Amino acid sequence: MKSVFLDFATLGSGDLDTTRLASAAPNLTLLPATPQHDVLERIAGHAIVMTNKLRLDRPLIEASPELRLIAISATGTNNLDLEAARERGIAVCNVTDYCTPSVVQHVLGVLLSLTHRLFEYSREARDGTWAKGAQFTLLGHRIRELRGLTLGVVGWGVLGQAVARACESALGMRVIVANRPGGAPIEGRLDLDDLLRCADVVTLHCPLTPATANMIDQRRLALMKRDAILINTARGGLVDVGALAMALRNGKLGGAAIDVLPVEPPVDGSPLFAPDLPNLIVTPHTAWAAVESRQRCLDEVAANVADWRAGGTRRRVV
Repeated sequence: MKSVFLDFATLGSGDLDTTRLASAAPNLTLLPATPQHDVLERIAGHAIVMTNKLRLDRPLIEASPELRLIAISATGTNNLDLEAARERGIAVCNVTDYCTPSVVQHVLGVLLSLTHRLFEYSREARDGTWAKGAQFTLLGHRIRELRGLTLGVVGWGVLGQAVARACESALGMRVIVANRPGGAPIEGRLDLDDLLRCADVVTLHCPLTPATANMIDQRRLALMKRDAILINTARGGLVDVGALAMALRNGKLGGAAIDVLPVEPPVDGSPLFAPDLPNLIVTPHTAWAAVESRQRCLDEVAANVADWRAGGTRRRVV
């Protein structure tokens, strides 16, 4: 039995302990990256295949007779043909709840940076603006207290609830929760349009589905308060980034922090990379990426492989 991790560099570059994985996965090969067109060749002869983002579609699965387990180092399984795996009797497992502390820290970090205008004031302290000022301080960028403001959470899973608790306890914010577009209404939650009208900060933590694709579009951005902040650490396709850039440029929104884009890496650029967008933070899908979270993810993959070899069904989606 042979094992291969096709895109190990998506989890780390020498800073993770692979002991547990090597113990769980027999005859393990760690490949930093695999071009999509080389996947079939590289999984040939392997019973256990681990991957993060590579596609394993029906033709690949059907052309791999020795494949017995696909272990995903992520929660989402949209890059796999689950039905083809099921028909072939191939087990599929994923990992969940491994990066919650990291995502919570990221949301708090960007929220505090945006509301305290840390980047602007740091730049003006160093570029001579402060030295030329007439007063002991600079007050050109509006700072807001978060205590008493309303946090709107879209996606009430583990991540959304953890962010809500942190904002309540650490920042004194009030929390409201949206009904997910396409889902049944739940008592105590607001329709998304109503939440956007009420919230001072909106944080997205829901999956990308046909019902949520581009759900934050030009119409919905127009519903938000002019000084509201939008944070997206979920999926890039939830937000119409062109409409968001326009709203920021025209002063229709107070700020945004975007950790995910519709296409990653953004080889063709993004409207959010324009230099004239105020109070915007864009990060390269790193909200989840604290070293502890990545190690936890890797160890969960190892535990899934070890459990499957022992005949278990841990974290099985197929």
